[in-house]
Amino acid sequence: MSGGDPLRRCVACRQLFPRSQLWRLVRQFDSHQVLLEEGMGRSAYLCRQLDCLQAAQRKQRLNKALKASVPDELFQRLEAQLLSHQPSGAPTEFEISR
Repeated sequence: MSGGDPLRRCVACRQLFPRSQLWRLVRQFDSHQVLLEEGMGRSAYLCRQLDCLQAAQRKQRLNKALKASVPDELFQRLEAQLLSHQPSGAPTEFEISR
C-alpha cells in the first residue's frame, strides 16, 4: 500500500475517491456547527459533482452521516461553487439544530 492520498467514500454515490477530490463536512463536537473542509468531529465526504450534491440533499445523506440537520445554505453554497468552478476557500460555518 502506498503512502499517497487516502481513499474516502462519497455519502451520495458510495464511490471511493482520493480524499483531496472530495468535500469534507464536519459536525464540530464542542460547538455543534457544520464546517466545510476543516475541524474535528464527525465527518462525511461528498463528491464535487452536482448529481451527488443533489442526491445528498434529496435523500438527506449528509444529515444521516453527520447525525445532524445540515442547513440549506450549505447546499446552496456548494452548488454555487460547482456552478462557478471555483475551489472552496476559507472554512464555512453553519449552525445546526439538534
